[in-house]
Amino acid sequence: MKRKNAITDVRGILVGHAQDERALTGCTVVLCRKGAVAGVDVRGGAPGTRETDLLNPVNVVEKVHAVVLSGGSSFGLESATGVVRYLEQQKIGLDTGAAKIPIVPAAILYDLGLGQADVRPDAAMGYRAAASASSAAPVEGNVGAGTGASVGKMRGMKYATKSGIGTASIDIHGVVIAALVAVNAIGDVVNPKSGRIVAGQQNGSSLESMKNNQARSAVKSNTVIGVIATNAKLTKAGATKVAQMAQDGLAQTIRPAHTMFDGDTIFALATCEQEADVSMVGAFAAEVMAEAIVRAVQMAAPSGGLPGLFIT
Repeated sequence: MKRKNAITDVRGILVGHAQDERALTGCTVVLCRKGAVAGVDVRGGAPGTRETDLLNPVNVVEKVHAVVLSGGSSFGLESATGVVRYLEQQKIGLDTGAAKIPIVPAAILYDLGLGQADVRPDAAMGYRAAASASSAAPVEGNVGAGTGASVGKMRGMKYATKSGIGTASIDIHGVVIAALVAVNAIGDVVNPKSGRIVAGQQNGSSLESMKNNQARSAVKSNTVIGVIATNAKLTKAGATKVAQMAQDGLAQTIRPAHTMFDGDTIFALATCEQEADVSMVGAFAAEVMAEAIVRAVQMAAPSGGLPGLFIT
């Protein structure tokens, strides 16, 4: 099978987007119908999440059936309800005897300042995203959770650049490691190979603005949210470690990352088909996460009055 350089290169992983292009918000669903061992790492200071506690290795549930990435800030967590409804109709979930309960963690980003603040991803949008999920290479840029994403907001939205959603993968002797990420950082995106800013604050770097005391504290909610998927055999503890190591991809590409104004959250999903070393999977999870972050801004078209790198 030809590699798509996408998270759907992991067999059994499906992706669906849904968005409101006028309101500039949306959600993205990563489905795993047979379930996947999962972990999570929440690194930013302003997170918004659902069902992340159950991913703690000390807790009983081993597998999840989908992960939702959504715009809309806390309101957007409602989109996960639609995904649960879709999976229930498909008879997918944790079999408790009385019912099959879909396990669907979620994380949100803040995009209310770009489009219509009173229109957010809801259960109906989440359902549409789940129903559209496929193994095709996901569309990147201004779609799904990346519809209202932006970067370089240290001095406010006036100087920001449009961002979006990106994906990437690598195959290491049959072990596939892949990333999908919606990039909505307060800081700039840097090419880790050159060290140069790819997208961000239009009138100088975010770090310079912080140094010169020009940062605007009014910009309080941003967030990078993403998923690592692999066919490696991992425990919940192993998946958690991979999610932690994948955050190094943010540190390589986003300056500054993990601030008090970002709720950076990364999930890890393992379909458990190939033997692999956890440290190796985690190391390359950081690499594909960095690549996916750069792609998220490269594929973003101008929208909401913000310039983008991709010109349609």
